[in-house]
Amino acid sequence: MENETVSKNFIENIIDKDLAEGVYDTVHTRFPPEPNGYLHIGHAKSILLNYGLAQEYNGKFNMRFDDTNPTKEKSEFVESIKADIKWLGADWEDRLFFASDYFGQMYEAAVKLIQKGKAYVCDLTADQIREYRGTLTEPGKESPYRNRSVEENLQLFEEMKEGKYADGEKVLRAKIDMASPNMNMRDPVIYRVAHMTHHRTGDTWCIYPMYDFAHPIEDAIEGITHSICTLEFEDHRPLYDWVVKELEYPQPPKQIEFAKLYLTNVVTGKRYIKKLVEEGIVDGWDDPRLVSIAALRRRGFTPESIKMFVELCGVSKANSSVDYAMLEYCIREDLKLKRPRLMAVLDPIKLVIDNYPEGEVEYLEAPNNMENEKLGTRKIPFGRELYIEREDFMVDPPKKYKRMFPGTEVRLMNAYFVTCTGYEADEDGTVRVVHCTYDPATKGGNAPDGRKVKGTIHWVEASQAGKAEVRLYENIVDEEKGVYNKEDGSLNVNPNSLTKVTAYVEPALMEAKGYDSFQFVRTGFFCADIHDSKEGAPVFNRIVSLKSSFKLPKA
Repeated sequence: MENETVSKNFIENIIDKDLAEGVYDTVHTRFPPEPNGYLHIGHAKSILLNYGLAQEYNGKFNMRFDDTNPTKEKSEFVESIKADIKWLGADWEDRLFFASDYFGQMYEAAVKLIQKGKAYVCDLTADQIREYRGTLTEPGKESPYRNRSVEENLQLFEEMKEGKYADGEKVLRAKIDMASPNMNMRDPVIYRVAHMTHHRTGDTWCIYPMYDFAHPIEDAIEGITHSICTLEFEDHRPLYDWVVKELEYPQPPKQIEFAKLYLTNVVTGKRYIKKLVEEGIVDGWDDPRLVSIAALRRRGFTPESIKMFVELCGVSKANSSVDYAMLEYCIREDLKLKRPRLMAVLDPIKLVIDNYPEGEVEYLEAPNNMENEKLGTRKIPFGRELYIEREDFMVDPPKKYKRMFPGTEVRLMNAYFVTCTGYEADEDGTVRVVHCTYDPATKGGNAPDGRKVKGTIHWVEASQAGKAEVRLYENIVDEEKGVYNKEDGSLNVNPNSLTKVTAYVEPALMEAKGYDSFQFVRTGFFCADIHDSKEGAPVFNRIVSLKSSFKLPKA
């Protein structure tokens, strides 16, 4: 409809107003991660929001690493972040930057503040600075070094840069207001001594800017118009604005805060993920039980499913939590029409069709996806001996059981009607082999006389079935106890978060390559693991089961 009203979020409304009033004549956004770990699902919201706004307003998008803290940063994390963002579809083209590109300019900016009487070198220890800062109800006390002369501050800051002082011996602080109701404005530290090797600049620098000082400078240098960040930086905005004002940037960027994306019962904290990795509970930052972007990709999630999830979550100013089931809903919705549906038996018992010719194998035609004819059909082998799921046979079933038991007739999917005639069991009652007969007239799964069966079960032909490892993932945390232990803050790890089984699968599944995904009929969606799959020997990760408790809210 031509007059259809498009609903915009509050950030778009701010941008529209800025453009209409001539505050900016373009839109320029950025995504600025610190390379101290892998990105997680929460970062995806920020990436897609910043990139999406640049696309929507035909503007520019910068990819920038805030690498101002060499104690935790690694090139490994830089490369993983770049791969994640590319995979999500955020293309920065030739606009890749690093905070470390601007260390020289940041140093000059600090010198400028000293010359203006807006910054000073302080000898207080970190504990003393905290003590002098005051509380939320009491103003802070001025440092005894606050009124050093400009000349002395310039000399001391130069000596800091030259490496004459040990870590923590001196810092450079902004001179703002020790009585400010905003704690961030009480003469914050803007430079510290850190004799650390930087992953890009090596040992060139032994002083490094603090994030709250560096970030607005980076934005201003790059011409960012709207610096979009999460709500925890709202109280830092006055300092952000102070920095760009005092450094006299001609067109200062505007910081806008939005609510973070919180998922229930998942681990996103880098400290906790690092602990899980170091203790060998998971096999790396991309273990499929985690919600890092790399882990979601390895498990089999798609960029489209994550975009759908972010869109459903929306953009707001209010913090809230989203059920993990909504993310699962999105991947089911994305894959259900895109991926072929093949048969795999995860807990097999043998089914023998006693009246089927011994040694004969025929090839039956089956649709690859009954809801999407465009995916075509395939030929599947069928013979006298098959594998079926253990749960699809019961000796003494309950009343409403619709699958196989002695005396009942069921449909073998895409094949024939079969009637169970008996079974073989161990001394302990464990069923090993089920026997049946088939009706040759029901080829394709329908009876010419019109008779119906209540149950349909899947299967794989035994002689040509492939053997594949299948990994069944559950939540890494114990959902009943919650993510964190209230007593000591430790993680409540679910000991059953990973179950490995050996499955029998259709021959076609043995050709799967890393990241190839499928629906296993009646079981769930699965993806070939990118690390552990070998040619002819895939390892499958369960992306998500077919059943969902999540209901999409009505509009």
